[in-house]
Amino acid sequence: MKKGQFKKLYLYAEFVLFFFFIPLYLLIGVDILHPSSVLIPFVLLAFFILYFFTKFKWKELWAFDIKWKQVWLHLAIAFGVSLLMIAYMLLFDRKNLFNLPLGNLKVWLTLSTFYPIFSAYVQEVLFRTYIFKRYQNLFGNGNLMILMSALAFSFAHILYYHPVSLILTLILGIYVGRVYQKTQSVLFVAFLHGLYGNMVFTVGLGHYFWLDMFKWI
Repeated sequence: MKKGQFKKLYLYAEFVLFFFFIPLYLLIGVDILHPSSVLIPFVLLAFFILYFFTKFKWKELWAFDIKWKQVWLHLAIAFGVSLLMIAYMLLFDRKNLFNLPLGNLKVWLTLSTFYPIFSAYVQEVLFRTYIFKRYQNLFGNGNLMILMSALAFSFAHILYYHPVSLILTLILGIYVGRVYQKTQSVLFVAFLHGLYGNMVFTVGLGHYFWLDMFKWI
């Protein structure tokens, strides 16, 4: 086997291990190992690999070379999506509309403040920056890369035991993947991720991403 073929095979195995086998293991062995005990070492390992084995530069973590026209466009899209979410809740799950902010304002404010920083941003570094740079030789820089990063992002949410979690994250993964492909700004896609996440927890869909949320409201 040639060196280039071996490297590709190794990267395929690494991709499957990191983004499919580990979430599946956590799903099966959830009583043995809490997901948070894996996340921090995984993030540290990802930064190590990014720095030493890709063309990653630290300044990419805060790069925000985005025109305001683009920012307003994506804010308008988010506003439209929020209206669709509210309409869905009114039609199919009215009792849970705005359940978290109405049920526990302090928890909602705390979540809205820290979720974009400590969850959305970290996830975008892993599922966009890491995957796009580490597996470029496997998936290229086009639609296949966007799809694979979205699938990995979606599958990581299998821990929430509901198809709604997987579907919504797949859609979001494709969307922010496309934005990252065009802007190369993980900070911007983390902002979008945090915005949509906060919308989900605000309108009443948060229980699909927080297993014991109802204990707090």
